[in-house]
Amino acid sequence: MPQYMVERHLPGITPDQLSAAASRAKNVTAEMTRQGKPVRYLRSTFIPAEERSFCLFDASSEQDVKEANERAEIPLVRITEVRHISADDVK
Repeated sequence: MPQYMVERHLPGITPDQLSAAASRAKNVTAEMTRQGKPVRYLRSTFIPAEERSFCLFDASSEQDVKEANERAEIPLVRITEVRHISADDVK
């Protein structure tokens, strides 16, 4: 399944608000999956100095990721399909 990175600009967000947003993303994607539209929230990385967050999702399409974020009411700047290479993938 393709993976998508969602970039967010979150000025003034608190740690509690950030956790709440991640929880909404997780719950919304679980509900969408139960409804037959497989989307999974995987993780977020927050850069406090830039007030930016990058969130990773598994999904069939960019549109499904967009819908999940809209339903979770989390703002976004852009969605980009990504590929990851881990340390275990290379020699």
